Amino acid sequence: MNSVVTCAIIRKMAKITNLANKIEKQLPAELVNFMQVAGRVATSQGQNLYLVGGVVRDLLLGRTNFDLDLVVEGNAIELAQQLAEINQGKIVTYPQFNTAKLQWSQWSVDLATARSETYTKPGALPRVKSSSIESDLSRRDFTINTMAIYLSPSRYGELIDMYGGRNDLKHKLVRILHEKSFIDDATRIWRSLRYEQRLNFQLGKNTLKLLKRDIPMLDTISGDRIRYELECILQEERPEKVLRRAEELNVLQRLHPALKGNGWLAEKFEQARQLSSPNPPPVGLYLALLAYPLTDEENERLISRLRLPKSLAQALRDSISLKTKLQPLANPKLTPSSIYHLLHGYSSPAIITNSLASDSPVARQHIHLFLNKLRYVKPALTGNDLKRMSITPGPQIKEILQRLHEARLDGKVTSKQGEKELVKEWLG
Repeated sequence: MNSVVTCAIIRKMAKITNLANKIEKQLPAELVNFMQVAGRVATSQGQNLYLVGGVVRDLLLGRTNFDLDLVVEGNAIELAQQLAEINQGKIVTYPQFNTAKLQWSQWSVDLATARSETYTKPGALPRVKSSSIESDLSRRDFTINTMAIYLSPSRYGELIDMYGGRNDLKHKLVRILHEKSFIDDATRIWRSLRYEQRLNFQLGKNTLKLLKRDIPMLDTISGDRIRYELECILQEERPEKVLRRAEELNVLQRLHPALKGNGWLAEKFEQARQLSSPNPPPVGLYLALLAYPLTDEENERLISRLRLPKSLAQALRDSISLKTKLQPLANPKLTPSSIYHLLHGYSSPAIITNSLASDSPVARQHIHLFLNKLRYVKPALTGNDLKRMSITPGPQIKEILQRLHEARLDGKVTSKQGEKELVKEWLG
C-alpha cells in the first residue's frame, strides 16, 4: 500500500490534527521558513517531506527543541543539495545511508531518505533500504518518537500518528512498538530509561516486562554503541536519575556488577554541576565519579567493555590511582611543593573527582590550591639562562631548574633576579 493511500486511511480513521500554529509559535521564524521552503522544493520534485521524531514529540509537549530531523520519500542528498543552494549553506553527505546534514547560519538540519530496516541477528546494525514514511516510522524505538508532520504545502502541519504516540504523551508512557524491539536493538533499553527520566514518564507495563526479560541482550551490543548511550545519558540534565533507575532494574549492573546509582553518586553529580556552572560537567568527570568505587581490576574491565578512548580511559585510571594519595594530601603541614608533586601528572577530571570524593577538608583545600594556582607556577629562569650563567649543560641544569620550581612553589623566591641570586648561592 503506497504512502498516499495509507495516510488517506489514517485521516478517515481519526480527526486530523494540524500543528502549523504550534510550529509557528514554538520554533524560530528562520526554521519555520526553511521547512516551508523545503516542503515546496520536495513537492516540486514529486516527493513528500516530513518533520519527524523528537522535535514532533517536543512540539506536543511544549518543550524547546530546535534539532530538526526531516525525512523525504525520495532522495535526501539531492534535496539537501538543492536546499543548500537556496540557503547558501554547507552540507555533509553520507551516501552509504543516503542522509545529509545541512548547516547555515547557526542552524543545523538532518535530512534522511525514508527507509525500512531488517536485523540479521540481535544486536547487529540494521540493513536499510529506501521505503515509505510508514516503514520509516515503524522502525523507530518508542511510540512517542514515531510521529511525523507533513511539510508539503497542501497538507502542511498535519500530524501522522500511527502508533498512538500522542495518547502515550498524554498518559506519560514510554512504550516500544513490538515484542522484539529490545531483542533487535538492546540499546533501546538504555534509551527507554533516558526518556522515562528526562520526561518524568513511566515505562508501559508490557514494555517494562519485556525490558526485564531482554536485559541479557545488552551483551549482544558492541562497547562503542553502549558507550554512546552512556555518554548521551551523562549529557542529560540529571543523569543520576537514569543511573538510579538503571540500577533498580539491574541494567547498570550489566555494565559492571560493582557500579552503583545510589545517593552518594547523586550527591557528587550535583556537586560537580555546581563546580562546573554555568557549563555542564564534562562527560569524563561524570564517568570518573561513576567508576570511582571500583578497584583497579574492575576499572580495567569497565574500560575494556566500553572501549573507552584514551583520554577517558586515562581519567578513570588516574581517578582510581589518585585515591591512594588522599591520605597524605590530608596532612595540614604539607608544603606547596609537596602538594604539587602528589598531584602533578594526573588528569584534571581525576583530580576534581578525588576532590569531590574526599571526606577531608584539608585534602580538598590542597587540591583546590593545586588546581587554581600551583599547577601554573613555573620558574622564570630557563636552561638557556643558566647556560649564560656559565653552568655546564647536563644533569646539573635539570636539577637546578627543579629546585627553582620548588622554591617558586614554596614562595622562597618571587622574581627572576631572586632566582639568579639563589642559583649563585647554591653554586657557592
